[in-house]
Amino acid sequence: MKLKLGLPKGSLQDATVQLFARAGFNIYVSSRSYYPSIDDPEIECLLIRAQEMARYVADGVIDCGLTGLDWIAEHAAASGNDNAVVPVADLVYAKQSFGRVKWVLAVPDASPYQSPRDLEGRTIATELVRATEAYFRRQGISVNVEFSWGATEVKPPVLADAIVEVTETGSSLRANRLRVIDTVLESNTQFIVNPTALADPWKKTKVDNIALLLKAAIEAQGRVGIMLNVRRDHLDHVLGLLPALQRPTVSPLSDDGWVAVNTIIEERTVRELIPQLKAAGAQGIVEYPLNKIVL
Repeated sequence: MKLKLGLPKGSLQDATVQLFARAGFNIYVSSRSYYPSIDDPEIECLLIRAQEMARYVADGVIDCGLTGLDWIAEHAAASGNDNAVVPVADLVYAKQSFGRVKWVLAVPDASPYQSPRDLEGRTIATELVRATEAYFRRQGISVNVEFSWGATEVKPPVLADAIVEVTETGSSLRANRLRVIDTVLESNTQFIVNPTALADPWKKTKVDNIALLLKAAIEAQGRVGIMLNVRRDHLDHVLGLLPALQRPTVSPLSDDGWVAVNTIIEERTVRELIPQLKAAGAQGIVEYPLNKIVL
């Protein structure tokens, strides 16, 4: 048995390979091949552009894959079928960060347009054509939406009146003197599965296990473990300093007057927290990295 897995080629590729590595799957991508190797003999990988992933999963060419909510919405608008693929894991990561991206409606800084309704009868350039058409249709605004082959930010005001473009930080829009007048949709990566594949018990179990490990890897991002020893009479003070994913684990030591404390915290809080723990009487403080947190 083989599970055919689609990996997004392009901007999400490196971030996806890194996520799988944290989940325990080592993927090797060759610049000469669209068939990456993976250290799981039950998985067969194929590189596919995120824009096409939902279509190939829906058609059963591959069993499952990773793509954004934006391209799932685009496929649903094009096919008229909202249930062509089944999302099984919501994976919040992007090419530059572990967060969501936005498709925004943007116009030149100097343009007179202040709201989507001001664009009535105007031309909008975007790669996300069907979802953009659906956005304006919901608002009862008639516009001409044109497909953009790239470099969308440079098209207004000469080649288009406005654009719908994806942004993670907004830096590219600002560099091209564009301002946002509305958000068309927010997107993050989804692990999607073909309904027929999901009906197969072996494939469903395999997909569920992969989804579990991917979500666990994302939960661990930006968090670390902390272990320390503290006297029992200082325990309440130390516990008062510790934010925890659930609750800290407190274990007795061979010396009845001491206990060991183990917990998970946000990595960004460590540099302030460790000196506070030391001042509160903690000893033997150890910070350790986390690959996965299964909730």
